[in-house]
Amino acid sequence: MKQVLAGCLLLIGFAVQAQQPTWQGKFEQLDQQLPTPNEYRSGSGAPGPKYWQQQADYVIDAELNDEKQSITGAETITYHNNSPDVLTYLWLQLDQNINEKNNNTAKTTNNSVIDSVAAATFASTINLTNFDGGFKIKSVKDASGNALKYTINQTMMRVDLPKALGPGQKMSFSVEWSFNINDRVQRMTPNDGRSGMEFFPEDGNYLYIIAQWFPRMCVYDDVIGWQNKQFWGQGEFTVNFGNYKVNLTVPADHVMAGTGMVSNLKEVLTADQYARFEKAKTSYDKPVIICTQAEAVQREKTKTKEKKTWRFEAENVRDFAFATSRKFIWDAQAVKVGDKTTLAMSYYPKEGNPLWEAESTKAVKNTLVTYSKYSINYPYPQATSVHAASLGMEYPMICFNFGRPLKDGTIPDRVKWGMIGVIIHEVGHNFFPMIINNDERQWTWMDEGLNTFVQYRTEVENYPDKPVGRGPAAGIVPYMKGNPDLQRPLMVNSESVVRSNFGNEQYAKCATALNILRETVMGPELFDKAFKEYAERWAFKHPKPADFFRTMEDASAVDLDWFWRGWFYTTDNHDVSLDDVKWFKVKTNQAAVENKGKKVAKGDLAAKGDGNKPADFSQGPQYFNVIPTDDRFYGDFRNKIDDKATIAKMETKNFYEITLSNKGGLVMPVIIEWTFKDGSKEIERIPAEIWRLNETKVTKVFAKDKEVVNVVIDPLKETADISIENNVFPKKNQPSKFDELKKGK
Repeated sequence: MKQVLAGCLLLIGFAVQAQQPTWQGKFEQLDQQLPTPNEYRSGSGAPGPKYWQQQADYVIDAELNDEKQSITGAETITYHNNSPDVLTYLWLQLDQNINEKNNNTAKTTNNSVIDSVAAATFASTINLTNFDGGFKIKSVKDASGNALKYTINQTMMRVDLPKALGPGQKMSFSVEWSFNINDRVQRMTPNDGRSGMEFFPEDGNYLYIIAQWFPRMCVYDDVIGWQNKQFWGQGEFTVNFGNYKVNLTVPADHVMAGTGMVSNLKEVLTADQYARFEKAKTSYDKPVIICTQAEAVQREKTKTKEKKTWRFEAENVRDFAFATSRKFIWDAQAVKVGDKTTLAMSYYPKEGNPLWEAESTKAVKNTLVTYSKYSINYPYPQATSVHAASLGMEYPMICFNFGRPLKDGTIPDRVKWGMIGVIIHEVGHNFFPMIINNDERQWTWMDEGLNTFVQYRTEVENYPDKPVGRGPAAGIVPYMKGNPDLQRPLMVNSESVVRSNFGNEQYAKCATALNILRETVMGPELFDKAFKEYAERWAFKHPKPADFFRTMEDASAVDLDWFWRGWFYTTDNHDVSLDDVKWFKVKTNQAAVENKGKKVAKGDLAAKGDGNKPADFSQGPQYFNVIPTDDRFYGDFRNKIDDKATIAKMETKNFYEITLSNKGGLVMPVIIEWTFKDGSKEIERIPAEIWRLNETKVTKVFAKDKEVVNVVIDPLKETADISIENNVFPKKNQPSKFDELKKGK
């Protein structure tokens, strides 16, 4: 008999097992997928006791030729080996080489023939341009002037050392180079407009925004060694911190903006302009115009052949970029951040007014103040927004932003809000990744996604009239419903992301995930403390994804591995279906009399109407019995159970059994809105862990004092559910394709 019983139980066990859905381990910990903690990076997500990073200091002398649109330069790099490793060669980045005719980005870009395409655009896609781009390396020498052997591999250059560089040692060497400046408006090159020139035919002048313009040291770190992955154009930059002294020679009538501060400002400005600059240092209520529009218009006409050298200095920055033009108007305003005062500044041609004079520096100020609240106090002496056509792009203390009024001076709302949004975003990059310095070449979401999230907070808190951008959960739904073959997890190399989805994935999806994490999963208080902890731990350091994941959990006591798995490691979407709602009441003699004669289908309390009739609560509840608690169940604690009082209390309740199914794969919290018969509402929030034992279907009973007439899942659209039609009970009729076509007639 025991064997027969055991066999029956075994068969039952198999039957249950066969009915269970495939288990995907959505709540398993990430420990085995994340790097093992060590003395460099701790398990808490903080830098370890022996954390180290390299440093590269630069002294650069360069000249911009306004007639030939080229740059010639020479630099001395002092490289500090703070690692425990012996280095026998160094790697430098030659990002300008993506503009070479024979570059691999052009070779591997997919394209096709399109009718009526612009000639310049088509020529660039098939490498038919005449532009001679890329670095021309003249020499690489050691501190004594001896030639160093070097090898160029596309956008990387290896420099072999005659003597190994040991731990704690440093060395200096020099590089001479030149390159032709690309036209970023025509976008004749694969550099995607991050750097280059814009020509203004009306007055015959150029506006230059220059970046990736000097050979830069690659990062060598404790995780991957040399980060010398090629620059393909989409994944951005991974750079060391260091100190810069940069001497830039340009036409004497140019006005310049750049990383850091100008040390010889009295020499390059007029007395009046210098006085205005000094006044701006204490002007907290509004910007001071340092170089006026009238002065800019006059410079546009004179076009002097003389030259001036602007001397910039910057400490503890990861890069250097600049902008220069005789067209620039320049304004600045003082901003108090913590116990320091910094300058918010803007440079723009007359074509940017009146919009830029009214809004740019204000946006810089709002960004510095709000980002400082959520991360760290802005530490640098200035932050600059430069107006240029085409894309926005960011560098330490300086960024390039679009947003130009129409030629008649009118400013459409889309232009105004687009400009303010891009300025907030690009200035915000001063924090992510210019200070919290992640590896952009590998993990785009760590700077673009985090930055877009704080951009959303900045817009909400400073521009309540601005149309909502990336961040709210509902905004990501169209992407999440899109073609899964074109989607990639956030945790992939930047170059693996489909270009058309790049903004939706690496910017919007990550920002939305963090917004949901803040508003729905963790709550603002816990999230803000953890997010700020991450920023403070990794300011002026090189964090990796595991450092972010671990810090957010360490500082909040919230297990988020399920969240990282779903939002960052998969392309699952969130689609929860409210499959059924059943209404129960405890059976009493009185209740039985009242419901005498009612026919209710066993196990289904909501009437299933014939034809197109939707399910509802019209047939009332189903009744069930409760019995006194068996003494064997509670043993010695039986005397603590008051069955009469408990049953009496239960008899006054309405019980609702809800069945949910997870159709999209992404587990999320369950948010339920109950609407009662008297018109009142209640929102109930259940953590995502409700799915931990069954990832595809859950059933749960709720006790309510009042009768329910309507149930909605995710009523405020907080969880990016891609199909709200199946979130409602009673079910509503959905029009058929025929009905829609008929209605359209």
